[in-house]
Amino acid sequence: MEQNEQKLQQLLQTVSEPDEKAREEAHSKWNDCAKPLGSLGLLETAIENIAALTGSTKISLFPRAVLVLCADNGVVAQGVTQSGSNVTAAVAKNLAMKRTSVCRMAAVANCKVVPVDMGVLNFPPTEGVLNRRIANGTYDISQGPAMTREQAAQAVLTGIELVREQKKQGIRLLATGEMGIGNTTTSSAVACVLLQKSVTEMTGRGAGLSQEGLQRKIHTIEKAISRNQPDSNDPLDIISKVGGFDIGGMCGMFLGGAIYNVPVLADGFISTIAALCALRMCPKAEKAIFASHVSAEPAGRMVLEALHCQPLITAGMRLGEGTGAVAAMPLLDMACTVYQESYTFEQGGIEHYVPYGDS
Repeated sequence: MEQNEQKLQQLLQTVSEPDEKAREEAHSKWNDCAKPLGSLGLLETAIENIAALTGSTKISLFPRAVLVLCADNGVVAQGVTQSGSNVTAAVAKNLAMKRTSVCRMAAVANCKVVPVDMGVLNFPPTEGVLNRRIANGTYDISQGPAMTREQAAQAVLTGIELVREQKKQGIRLLATGEMGIGNTTTSSAVACVLLQKSVTEMTGRGAGLSQEGLQRKIHTIEKAISRNQPDSNDPLDIISKVGGFDIGGMCGMFLGGAIYNVPVLADGFISTIAALCALRMCPKAEKAIFASHVSAEPAGRMVLEALHCQPLITAGMRLGEGTGAVAAMPLLDMACTVYQESYTFEQGGIEHYVPYGDS
């Protein structure tokens, strides 16, 4: 076992079980709020899950950040995208200038945006972009492995380290974002292997492919899986053979959330595929994964089901950058405010609710 993989395995051994006592106490606190029991649905569950993750019923979701992991994918050479790889670099620069969609949404949600260069093609050091480059983009998965196994482990470790750094800065809530032309192709390939589904079933049009382009994308993914033969029981093997640096890094972010007890909001299809890789690497990482929305990509809902997650938002979104995850933050804020500040049944002079039908 190489050095990076060995270090990764050691870190995963430190993941603890969720604090069920804190979860029960948070549930009791919800039940004291003067409202019908469980009436905020998934929002109540999310707050309880955060309590179980952090080990405290005192929930704070500020300050927070969305980390946008940027990387290029060699498979773009196969004509599977509407845009060229140069767009990844352009968007990374605009993320640093706070001009992109997620930047505008994050400003409303009072969330910091942190662009991270995981391997953008020919991308020089840029102010406002964290340099965490694994390599100068990945190889073309239709011609061979995207990266070495050691590079895949490095990408995952980078994601874990990013969480550690953010927690050290006081961050209480993280969101995963990504930017990388060609990454719906790599994500679909990873999804096919993880879920043992057909390429046609798991592949969408990405940023707007024509029917001809979609067929080319499907053929390319089929070729990549056939050529590389990724092991469906080994997420690191899958990432290294048909994944990308962004997927590896986000996988690491979810694992880092579990290691350092920081809630991590998953964005859409690409992000949830990374979360599923994390879950397969370390089942106890489930405690740190929070679903924001269900992607409009064909496999979006299937991946959430595999994660045993229900999305807070169903809005047909498929923009990426972490926009769906950031959009969920104000919902969690509102839930947190009710949880912390609602008057109780006793304060309101109202008889305490009990489950319907109980005496």
